[in-house]
Amino acid sequence: MIIRIPYVLLGSILSTRSTTLGFTFSSKSLSPLIAARQSVTNPSYPVSSRLFSTNMDEVAKKDETATPKQAGHGVRNDGVEIEIDEEERKIQERFMEHQSAAPKLGFPTDVRTLVQYNHGFAVMSTNSKANPGFPGGSVVGFAPDDEGRPLFAFSGMSSHTQDILEDPRCSLTIASKDFKGAADGRVNLMGEATLLPKEELEAARETYLKKHPGAFWVNFSDFNFFRMSVMDVRFVGGFARAGSITAEEYTNAKPDAISAFGGHVANHMNEDHMDATIAMISHYIGLDVTEAVITSVDSLGMYVKVKRTPRASDQPQQFKLRLPFPRPAEDRKDVKTIIVEMTQASAQKEE
Repeated sequence: MIIRIPYVLLGSILSTRSTTLGFTFSSKSLSPLIAARQSVTNPSYPVSSRLFSTNMDEVAKKDETATPKQAGHGVRNDGVEIEIDEEERKIQERFMEHQSAAPKLGFPTDVRTLVQYNHGFAVMSTNSKANPGFPGGSVVGFAPDDEGRPLFAFSGMSSHTQDILEDPRCSLTIASKDFKGAADGRVNLMGEATLLPKEELEAARETYLKKHPGAFWVNFSDFNFFRMSVMDVRFVGGFARAGSITAEEYTNAKPDAISAFGGHVANHMNEDHMDATIAMISHYIGLDVTEAVITSVDSLGMYVKVKRTPRASDQPQQFKLRLPFPRPAEDRKDVKTIIVEMTQASAQKEE
């Protein structure tokens, strides 16, 4: 039985069980295609990003010395073949080539940016003192210092305080500010949380209150400041984009300045100018979409969640794509200038 499906953004398709299409795929049957696309679209992926994947198939085992590849998600299939419409295949190949070359911030900067501009709350996991051998989870407030190390103000009565006083090893799971689902970014920091010395308390208090201006309780006598020393970092940037960076890479990276206000730009474009975003995607990427919601804006471009119905199909797809700027943006005014220029160029093409 031959089923015709498009393979645009295989990571997006393979990351779910394709319930809308009524069948699933196996990593074994698709691994040659995935490997071939990876070799074409991502030949120079940074070695520092040691990517991991649930897609541990025979191809991966035979190529243990190869450089890390973009992560995927293993799903199952019972011998379903894939046949692709020729025109659709060409469209998707051009799209994949464009995306592989599109400028991106890179994992270290992505991670530092997500942590820096988060809303300031995350899930801390500790080794439970009350229930030895079990992890304890708590939603806690935090604020990153200049090196990205999370600062906490904990009450002495809190269970997580008792846990880290007994065993400082912990992890902090931080979701992106506008996290809505598996396609959005999240970071897991692992390390040790320890009490701050007296000489560092005032600076820590200032940093924490800047992030949480209403946290008057930090001045209560039973609250103490802790800092987490980051020892390892795991990052999931969305479907088929996962990996890790070293603590040194994390510390040396700087948050992307444009991302600090990128959410406001995205909201404005989504509310008032979605038609312009759709036109830009058609003009610069060559992909016709029916919906385009900007999820983030940084100094090198935008991530956009789009909806598209492939040729020879009546099933719309939703996935994220990268819409790069023609040059890096330097400040808020420059972002506006670049988007206006891109909009005008896209409108001229339509005329």
